Amino acid sequence: MPALSKSRLLSPQEFSELGCPGIAYVKRVDAEGVEAYAAHAADGSYLMLFADRDLAFAALRRHDLEPVCIQ
Repeated sequence: MPALSKSRLLSPQEFSELGCPGIAYVKRVDAEGVEAYAAHAADGSYLMLFADRDLAFAALRRHDLEPVCIQ
């Protein structure tokens, strides 16, 4: 049986190098008391805040990104 290695968190740079640059992550957030959806690139950089999930997904797809909902 192979030995288990210690797990660690990937840095944003390491994660983006895994072949996921075409993915955008969408997360529900509280924007000053209003529910909104924040989009981030695979490297963790902030892209934009959207009023609703469907609008976020449509805009990201229009820019050749595949949205993934997290949370």
